[in-house]
Amino acid sequence: MDLNTILTRLQEVITLYGLKVIAAIVIFIVGRWVAKGLKRLTVRALTKAKVDETLVSFLGHLTYIALLAFVIIAAINQLGVQTTSFIAILGAAGLAVGLALQGSLANFAAGVLMIIFRPFRVGDYVEGGGTAGIVEEIQIFTTKLRTPDNKSIIIPNAKITGDNIINYSAKDSRRMDMIVGVSYDDDYDQVKEVLEDILAKDGRILEEPAAKIGILEFGDNSVNFVFRPWVKTAEYWDVYFDLTEAIKKRFDEEGITIPYPQRDVHLFEHKEEVLQ
Repeated sequence: MDLNTILTRLQEVITLYGLKVIAAIVIFIVGRWVAKGLKRLTVRALTKAKVDETLVSFLGHLTYIALLAFVIIAAINQLGVQTTSFIAILGAAGLAVGLALQGSLANFAAGVLMIIFRPFRVGDYVEGGGTAGIVEEIQIFTTKLRTPDNKSIIIPNAKITGDNIINYSAKDSRRMDMIVGVSYDDDYDQVKEVLEDILAKDGRILEEPAAKIGILEFGDNSVNFVFRPWVKTAEYWDVYFDLTEAIKKRFDEEGITIPYPQRDVHLFEHKEEVLQ
């Protein structure tokens, strides 16, 4: 094969594949530019919708990576490389990774739903996932709580959303349910008047809804009054402790008895008759 033939064939190869290479490069450059633009649009739209910053960043990067993968496959296809098998391999690899990380994916999906639907926010006191505490941080895979005794608990998001969630901070006010037991010998009208007076003197008790005071049940050792004032959620425990102390002091002053479990034992003398 002479030099002219080699040069001719080389020119044909360059002419044939050079255009494909140039086209693949153009597809990659333009596609990458479009992917970046769509990423910015996605981030801007989610930010305007007031979506959590963590989710905005994650979805922005996810959008860019997905589009970039599509651009790369299109560029490779332009070079004449069969991408069908390549896509099948990627699909199989994605399935294998998905099965291996199904727990993490479940936590991710739960985290996304929590960020979107907001069953609770940072700073709320919640009960869920078998524990309770103040929400410190909501992440994509886990949620961090701080217990009242200052312990840090990290809970997988799927465990929280898989059961009931009780948000004690969701409402501005809460009803305080207290049961006060008094002796059967006490004056019930007096007990009710004392409880009403205790509420009237505490300015933290809300007027609406109105507090409820009444006899709940006749117990084994006491007559149990139900005591249900409404307070601001942030003041719940302070008011609870103060009212408990105030009730004890006022009952002592008024001579009202708070009974404790007791049992009366009656002895009967039995005389045996002596047979003569």
